[in-house]
Amino acid sequence: MRKQVEQIQSATVLFAGDSGDGSQTIGTQMTETSAIVGNDVATLPDYPAEIKAPAGSLAGVSGFQLHFSSETIHTPGDTCDVLVAMNPAALKVNLHKLKDNGILIVNADNFARKNLRLAGYADNPLEDDSLTKYQVFPVELTQLTRRSLESTELNQGQKDRCKNFFALGMILWLYNRPMDYTIRWVKTKFATRNSEFLVPNITALRAGNTYCEATEQFATSYEVKPAKFEPGKYRNIEGNMSTVLGLVAAAHQSGLQLVYGSYPITPASDILHGLAGYRNFGIITMQMEDEIAAVGVSIGASFSGALGVTGSSGPGLALKSEAINLAMIAELPLVVCNIQRAGPSTGMPTKTEQADLLQMFYGRNGESPLPILAACRPLDCFETVYEACRIAVKYRTPVIFLSELYIALGAEPWLIPDIADLPKIVPDFKTESNGFEPYQRDPDSLARPWAIPGTPGLEHRIGGLEKSDITGNVSYDAENHEKMVTIRAEKVKQIANDIPPIEIFGAQEGDLLVLGWGGTFGTIRTVVENRFEAGDAIGHVHLRFLNPFPNDLEEILKRFKTILIPELNTGHLRQLIRSEFLIDAEGLNKIQGQPFYIHELDSKIDTYL
Repeated sequence: MRKQVEQIQSATVLFAGDSGDGSQTIGTQMTETSAIVGNDVATLPDYPAEIKAPAGSLAGVSGFQLHFSSETIHTPGDTCDVLVAMNPAALKVNLHKLKDNGILIVNADNFARKNLRLAGYADNPLEDDSLTKYQVFPVELTQLTRRSLESTELNQGQKDRCKNFFALGMILWLYNRPMDYTIRWVKTKFATRNSEFLVPNITALRAGNTYCEATEQFATSYEVKPAKFEPGKYRNIEGNMSTVLGLVAAAHQSGLQLVYGSYPITPASDILHGLAGYRNFGIITMQMEDEIAAVGVSIGASFSGALGVTGSSGPGLALKSEAINLAMIAELPLVVCNIQRAGPSTGMPTKTEQADLLQMFYGRNGESPLPILAACRPLDCFETVYEACRIAVKYRTPVIFLSELYIALGAEPWLIPDIADLPKIVPDFKTESNGFEPYQRDPDSLARPWAIPGTPGLEHRIGGLEKSDITGNVSYDAENHEKMVTIRAEKVKQIANDIPPIEIFGAQEGDLLVLGWGGTFGTIRTVVENRFEAGDAIGHVHLRFLNPFPNDLEEILKRFKTILIPELNTGHLRQLIRSEFLIDAEGLNKIQGQPFYIHELDSKIDTYL
């Protein structure tokens, strides 16, 4: 008898288990499959900082949350429709995320006394009626996986490593997803390395799918129709890979060789790994011995006529600050990628935060203003880092590109742009020696000439000492120093003339404007969209340019009675807005290593409307 299929608009699934249980792997495969069948998707990977946390411990839980829909979505979801918990610790950490009457699939084999004790359970939650408000499906995942792989030559431990694919097979059945994509991925992934797992993983995947079809536990499956996208070619993309492609595109459009100097750090390392795969496009990646060397090699590349880029996270940016200041006073193009994570110091390396904004504004000695741009979602990293490259080259200045862990590791469908439609990036190297002065500035951008070393007649001094206006000679003259400081600050202010007019979503004036930056975009847009459709006089502005602010920002802020700024910090943008515009903006602040939930912002807005 054919089982019932129910049509639904969207679903949120959370896979959770030990860091070695493969939750990230199967979450990614479910995401890719959902994107291929045409759903809009948004993801939230969440994993421990330890390379191998103690098995069964609360600290070792790794999770992957996926929201897929037939409509446009902006977040990976607040609460989940399905939670797959591989052990008691995964259940304990994530149960509060499962909505009432949600589907709870647990690996019953792992609910032994030892694992219950590690998770802090006095009694087995599968037996004490504490889960009655959920649809609980205890499945002997370990035993069923072993049974499905009896004909293989794997030992028992190796068979157990395939149970994540058994679980994925179940979820693919539950949401009527094809297995073809995952099977193709397994065949590619395990073609050479760990090839002994190729056939067993596919076998476990099919076994999980067949189990749901055959068992009486699951009477209903669900179907989410494809979403309506703008015509074009799409790919599913994570924020860090979006950043990689933006940098590659900027190098191509400018005709410059891109040199990326970096040192491994979570969550920025994927940019180094991603760029290394594009060496055939003239991309040079250099993993240096430390953060200081990494930015140094990038500055050297810019001096020699390449597009120098460096990347790190907050702790690494602290180490790079002196060298970034060197690039600022030398007035060389440099793109500095800061993929933020929870701090201070080493902090929580695998958790998200937006607490580096003031560091990017003020974390250098002396008067050292720099342009700062922030991406708001995974696909936006491409355009934002591309624009950072364009500004760096045009204005001859280091530019800060801000992302954050939530954006960097999240994924969504991306409409691949036509390279011909991207803005031009013109290096405009100085080649003529006649009339050359190293600090003779462009009247519009105030940029000094970019002269490649070795060009006859264009020899000039460079370094961290103050230079004389026009000639570039080392100068300790008081009035000249003040003039040069003023010019460098004015150059950054001039960038505001390159910023397009702000787009206001929702009400163009009224009771409340929600002002955001970075990864708060999805939550803000979802809440404002719902409120505006319900008739509230509420608008949303999301800033890409944080320094300088857009020219029309002040006028827009004054159209609204109240300005609310949600941030994953103690109020950095709020402090800047209050200082710059003397507007008493309100804040909603969260410093928990997690993004905002929709209900958190919605409740705050209730106090104003």
